[in-house]
Amino acid sequence: MKSLKYFVLIALGLTCIMSCGNRTNKNTSTSNQAPPAEYQLVWSDEFDGSGLPDSTKWGYDTEGNDHGWGNNEAQFYTTKRQENAKVENGMLYITALKESFRDKEYTSARLITKTDWKYGRFETRAKLPAGRGTWAAIWMMPGGWSFNDGNWPDVGEFDIMEHVGHDPGVIHASAHSRDYQWQKGTQQTDTIHVADATETFHTYTWEWSPNTVKAYVDDELYFEYKNEGLGESKWPYEKPFYLILNVAVGGAWGSMKGIDDTAFPQTMEVDYVRVYQKK
Repeated sequence: MKSLKYFVLIALGLTCIMSCGNRTNKNTSTSNQAPPAEYQLVWSDEFDGSGLPDSTKWGYDTEGNDHGWGNNEAQFYTTKRQENAKVENGMLYITALKESFRDKEYTSARLITKTDWKYGRFETRAKLPAGRGTWAAIWMMPGGWSFNDGNWPDVGEFDIMEHVGHDPGVIHASAHSRDYQWQKGTQQTDTIHVADATETFHTYTWEWSPNTVKAYVDDELYFEYKNEGLGESKWPYEKPFYLILNVAVGGAWGSMKGIDDTAFPQTMEVDYVRVYQKK
């Protein structure tokens, strides 16, 4: 999500991504969907309790604040601040606020798991923020990697779900590598239309094996990229990755149609995060 990759959307007017397969998803979503029988639960957060997110499971990523996260993003990601990230009523709330903080005009949170995994099924049930200027994401980066390490996109990136407020209901999934990236217009990507994504909870799922990655919404498959066996420049995914949840404001993609300050605050509500691996 976060390394200037979506400047291509400006150049291509979103046509590259939107032509990759935009379909309308059903407007209902069931909770607690059972994974395939070959998987077992290895990690989860059901967001019980109240207060800050569980510090044994989640950390805060703030390294890119001074650099706009490589995307000219407008928010400052905070640490241990319930205004931006809190657990309450069985939910995680990640909230972007319009407020002056440090040298920024917005605040939000970017949570990262303290565990990483090699292969598996990653489920996040969430209701997404609305509002022009929001850029919400559920995604993954290699274990041990941080913004200051650079070397993107060679290290690889999985985007399980991306949604920008100026294009409501359009859900993006992508896999990025050195050869498949926005600079070349070759990123592996697809979209699905979820009309009520900002009003109803849906389950965003990523399945990752040595041979393929797949993205689903409510168990509806809409993106698949198969390992071509052509090396790390196309498939840098043979190492553990960690999960990231965040709500950005603005940026190269999020502010393509400006930022509606009257829309804030905006929140991504997360019912659960569950990680399964094969038995």
